[in-house]
Amino acid sequence: MAELNGRPVRPAELQALALTNYGHFTTMRVTDGRVRGLALHLERLRRDCRALFGTELDLDLVRSYARRAVPGSGSTMLRLTVFDPALDLGSLGGRADPAVLVTTRPAGDGAMPPPLRVRSVGYVRDQPEVKSVGLFGALRHRRAAQLAGYDDALFVDGTGAVSEGGTWNLGLIRDGEPVWPEAAYLPGTTLELLRGLRPGRSERVPLTGLSGFQAAFAGNAAIGVRPIAAVDGVELDPGHPLIAELAAAYRDLPGTSV
Repeated sequence: MAELNGRPVRPAELQALALTNYGHFTTMRVTDGRVRGLALHLERLRRDCRALFGTELDLDLVRSYARRAVPGSGSTMLRLTVFDPALDLGSLGGRADPAVLVTTRPAGDGAMPPPLRVRSVGYVRDQPEVKSVGLFGALRHRRAAQLAGYDDALFVDGTGAVSEGGTWNLGLIRDGEPVWPEAAYLPGTTLELLRGLRPGRSERVPLTGLSGFQAAFAGNAAIGVRPIAAVDGVELDPGHPLIAELAAAYRDLPGTSV
């Protein structure tokens, strides 16, 4: 389904999103009408709307739009995209009146997917703290990695430190504890929830230092926690017990009703 401000979206209203591609979004897994970290998703929308459009977002109204799309039972992936249908390439400096596009897609069964094998690539997204709709660079690197036989790409910043994947945050494990990379990346809601469960420590992690870690995992709202089996030629333990422990603890987090 697709609705704009609580009503069926008209194709012409998507032109700005398709051609200008200026806006931001959040994606959440809804299970039986509830979302893990809903407050984090909503705060992200508020924060990013201020950053991109200089205006406040009515979060109560956003929730009412989202509620229309949420089934009473089962799981679905819900995406809330904020953009202004009236803005185009020639009028980006105009006063913004952002709208909320609500879309859904099927969710998986929630089981942990198979481990990732990823290739490192030098890349830092534009304004990484904002979850923007401009995903060209991230998706280009994912495609190149898959064409080369990998599952995805792991970004490395200009100092040689690892940061994130295109649609997931990175966690590492050393001495039985999580290590969260210090770098410029998009702070995901799943990352924040996992850090609340096991704070661990944060530090700059150079790509050349990955051999000093026992394991690594990816995290986002769609998959929860997913093991990483290798980065380039560095093999990691996808069966490390802390990965399973974090995945189970994340699944057990109580959700909030949309």
